[in-house]
Amino acid sequence: MNIQPKHTEPLILSGRDVTAVLGPTNTGKTHLAIERMVAHESGIIGLPLRLLAREVYARVCEKVGAHKVALITGEEKIQPPGAKYSVCTVEAMPRETDVAFVAIDEVQLAGDLERGHIFTDRILHLRGRQETLLLGAATMHGILQKLLRGVSVVTRPRLSHLAYAGSKKLTRLPRRTAIVAFSADEVYAIAELIRRQQGGAAVVLGALSPRTRNAQVAMFQAGDVDYLVATDAIGMGLNLDLDHVAFAQNRKFDGYQYRNLTAAELGQIAGRAGRHLRDGTFGVTGQVDPLDEELVKRIEGHEFDPVKVLQWRTAHFDFASLDALKRSIEANAPVEGLTRALPAVDAQALEHLSRDEDIRALATNAKRVALLWEACALPDYRKIAPAQHSDLIASIYTDLAKHGHVDENYMAEQVRRADTTEGDIDTLSHRIAQIRTWTFVSNRPGWLADQAHWREKTREIEDRLSDALHERLTKRFVDRRTSVLMRRLRENTMPEAEISPTGTVLVEGHHVGELQGFRFTADQSAGGEDAKAVRTAAQKALAAEFEARAERFGACANGDLALGSDGTLRWIGAPIGTLVAGEDALKPRLVLLADEQLTGPARDKVAARAERFVNFQIESLLKPLVDLKNAEQIAGIGRGIAFQLVEHFGLINRRDIAEEMKSLDQEGRAALRRLGVRFGAYHVFVPALIKPAPAGLITLLWALKNDGKDKPGFGDVVHALASGRTSVVIDPAFDKTFYKLAGYRNLGRRAVRIDILERLADLIRPATNWKPGLGQRPDGAYDGQSFMVTPPMMSILGATADDMEEILKGLGYRAEPKPPAEVKARLEAQDNAARQAAAAKLAADAAAKAEQAKAAEAAAREAAAEAPAVGSEPDAVAAAESAAEQPVAEAAAEAVAADAQPGGPQEGTEPTPAAEATAEAPAIAEATAEPVADEQVEAHAEIAEEAPAVAGADDTADATVAENADALTSPSMAEVAAQSDAGDSADEADSANDASATADADAAPTPALRADLPHEGEGGSAEPVPEAEAPKPILLWRQGRFEQRPRHRQDNRRDNRPRNGQASRADAPADAAGGQPAPGERPAYQGRRDQRDGAAKPRFDRSKFKPKPQAEGEQRRDGKPQGERPREGGPDWKGGRPEGKGGPQGAKPAFQAKPREERPARFDPDSPFAKLAALRDQLKK
Repeated sequence: MNIQPKHTEPLILSGRDVTAVLGPTNTGKTHLAIERMVAHESGIIGLPLRLLAREVYARVCEKVGAHKVALITGEEKIQPPGAKYSVCTVEAMPRETDVAFVAIDEVQLAGDLERGHIFTDRILHLRGRQETLLLGAATMHGILQKLLRGVSVVTRPRLSHLAYAGSKKLTRLPRRTAIVAFSADEVYAIAELIRRQQGGAAVVLGALSPRTRNAQVAMFQAGDVDYLVATDAIGMGLNLDLDHVAFAQNRKFDGYQYRNLTAAELGQIAGRAGRHLRDGTFGVTGQVDPLDEELVKRIEGHEFDPVKVLQWRTAHFDFASLDALKRSIEANAPVEGLTRALPAVDAQALEHLSRDEDIRALATNAKRVALLWEACALPDYRKIAPAQHSDLIASIYTDLAKHGHVDENYMAEQVRRADTTEGDIDTLSHRIAQIRTWTFVSNRPGWLADQAHWREKTREIEDRLSDALHERLTKRFVDRRTSVLMRRLRENTMPEAEISPTGTVLVEGHHVGELQGFRFTADQSAGGEDAKAVRTAAQKALAAEFEARAERFGACANGDLALGSDGTLRWIGAPIGTLVAGEDALKPRLVLLADEQLTGPARDKVAARAERFVNFQIESLLKPLVDLKNAEQIAGIGRGIAFQLVEHFGLINRRDIAEEMKSLDQEGRAALRRLGVRFGAYHVFVPALIKPAPAGLITLLWALKNDGKDKPGFGDVVHALASGRTSVVIDPAFDKTFYKLAGYRNLGRRAVRIDILERLADLIRPATNWKPGLGQRPDGAYDGQSFMVTPPMMSILGATADDMEEILKGLGYRAEPKPPAEVKARLEAQDNAARQAAAAKLAADAAAKAEQAKAAEAAAREAAAEAPAVGSEPDAVAAAESAAEQPVAEAAAEAVAADAQPGGPQEGTEPTPAAEATAEAPAIAEATAEPVADEQVEAHAEIAEEAPAVAGADDTADATVAENADALTSPSMAEVAAQSDAGDSADEADSANDASATADADAAPTPALRADLPHEGEGGSAEPVPEAEAPKPILLWRQGRFEQRPRHRQDNRRDNRPRNGQASRADAPADAAGGQPAPGERPAYQGRRDQRDGAAKPRFDRSKFKPKPQAEGEQRRDGKPQGERPREGGPDWKGGRPEGKGGPQGAKPAFQAKPREERPARFDPDSPFAKLAALRDQLKK
């Protein structure tokens, strides 16, 4: 629009050199204009529709070449350099031009209330230098002669005859028919019906983009469909191959009210029927009453009321101010025959914006006011609300006024929102309306900094959306296969059809398709002229079959249904429906796989039965998750953990909820356990879900919710779980999430099952909870804080030594390498000390029993036995010392043989009292940072806490002795390792190895090292086997720093109160972290004696240094240079027991021995060891 005309002279209307070619449709007016334009050296033609402009542009290009023709619309510009001819929409025509020829088509639209003032302005002012043509209906004859004096009027007759055909049903309409309606819903409903009955229809609406409309019309013109359902948009000059026009509605909303169509409007639309010399017909269909005779006569004879006035709005705008502009727009028409137009979209937007103070503040001069009026010319493609359209104009105008162009970030965001082809027909239509707005903006000169880029970008998006919309329309309203068959269809009787029990559909005895579930699949070989009749007969037979099958399906048992891993629900093998994502992952939606013939109550019955089965599968297989989700009785932190478990499908890393676990009380733990939750060392999980069926369903639900059915690895990991694999090698191509959904955790190159990791924790826990000097050393134990990998650990994981390193690192452990000789020496010392302590306790027990037996003898025999007992006491002492100094290689059977040999107590081998052994139980149970989730382990910890109350009871002491005896006879870690090594090297064994294995049975077991390292002592030889290469270091594992942080109280007490009068853990000295002296070492006082005697060289004088007290939660480092043993002879920094017979200095304050005075004197003749020695002597005699 030329918003600022160069002249302001009074309106002078002239018809000189103007020719009006008037007549009904199909008179060749547009063809005449094209011929006349190309006959001139230059020209321009204005058309009412962008769609029609595209059609004329293609025809002109065929005549003179595309390089000479320009296409100019509000949303599209094709302007080759030096173009001589222009094809435009009327709104895009300039108000002044210097071309030789000007033509304006459909001039009767000058009377339109919405667009009429634009046509009137061009009719009155736009002229060609040599010739001007005005094309339109004969109703414009009088008004044109009145306004344009001297105009030449030429009337052209219709080339074909138009006749009224009456009323017909939609299903009886002839081929090549256009069905006219005036609402999108009515158009879609008619197109659906035509598709079912006739194979398909093309759709043309004003809301469609020109590209989509062109594609739909092209499909109709090509004969792919025989019906066109459209609004009155087809009445504006479109050249369609129509034989009949049927009106499905005769009322429309004109922007102000609903009204009946006028005779001229009916004639304009009906005139599309019959092209060139072929006659056409028109009529009504649907619920429209037949037309009266008078109206029919006027339409057939093209006798319509003349246009009396044209809509007019001034072209001379006053831009001095906003108010002046508004006054100029409201100016009255200057001559008779023109009437002031109602406020158009641009005038309504200006009125709304003039009330905005921010806009008024910007429109302060004529240039700014003119710019605002130019912005108001933005068409309202979206048709949402005038206020919303005005807000969009305000945003654009603000950018133009402040920055000189529209903000490109704002432009990019708006374009990005429209740049997606997903959605239904209405969604795509809305996006096209949005992008058409920005296409218009990109074509306005000076509105964008990079106009070429955005013009290309918006055009590309609009084309892609238009193509997607055309595809959706075609898919919804056209059955291409049926439409092709319908073109060959001929009248014939309906053949008979039947359905066999297996679902085979037969028509006249011929196989035409299969019925699987509620879907009919036509045989691809069924074709020819009778294909439509064959299909119709099959559908007729299916109607009753669908009803019967729906009844059977509604009453079927659960055993007849199956839910596949892909989400497909099958009924006796036939697909019935498929699952799609719902709002809740545990509540997917079911989409029936059924034909449209399954409708009404039958469809509802099938859907209800299918949904019941799906809900049953979820509630049964995933019952723990459903219970956790619906557990209203859980509150507080427990409720939050339950929610997280549901969100993560029953598996959470314990580290991720460490804070919640600290705050979770026992009541909450118990409530969650009752719902199937297990609190493991590394995970909080639901064991019942780590099974193939629940894991497969969980994987499916996650894939539905996250669009993961097409991701690599879907369903494959569940197969590994079903095969019983405790760990699998991770496939790098698989999505890692599928391993977690199946109950695996990715650790290094392997994924390990969660419950197996917790079993690994059960094997590690005894090794880390054990304290040196307290009973038999468990497999893998080293110093009470570190552990070694054992064959059972690798066995349950199915992993190699290298895999174990990655797994343990992934679980938060860190490794410390140690020389094998150093580890072996330490383990031998610990095992030797344990055997000595156990043998001493067994000897003491036997002596106590012998003493009870002796008490029953006569006093004379007892007095006679006392003398040799005292004399043999040195022998007992010597025997005990000999037992304490046995080498590490001594077999367990020789240690048990100490039962029959009396021995006296001496320093270093004195048996630990029962109270000390029992009192250590709470520390062992509480060594872990968090309470063990397994109920048995937690119950064991609770029982252990009560042990100090009965620490002094005799039955506890007896139980401790018996436990030690059992420990001696149980297979050790070394024996397991030896068995594993023997199994691995079975192919290399011979008879000599078998003999040496027999000799090994009498030797003490060697410490269990890593399974992949050679063990000393293999082969049964007492001499060490020379190694060809340096042995690999042994890795000692302990918790990483992150795992150690919660262990600030090793006894897991919340009140920080000391036990039994002892110092609290936080105040314990650094040496107390190890408890008793390391196995193989003597007590502290013995060590000092040895140092004084020169028996052993101390590392340094500990008495000169006072070590820093151990910080709260800090683990003792055993990997320091110069050995791993606790410091000997260190002072008790917190005032512990004094040196001497009270026990080793620096011992853990949690253990209290009985007072020394309660023990018998070393050489007391009443000592049970002395009596045992006497009994031994008697037996020797």
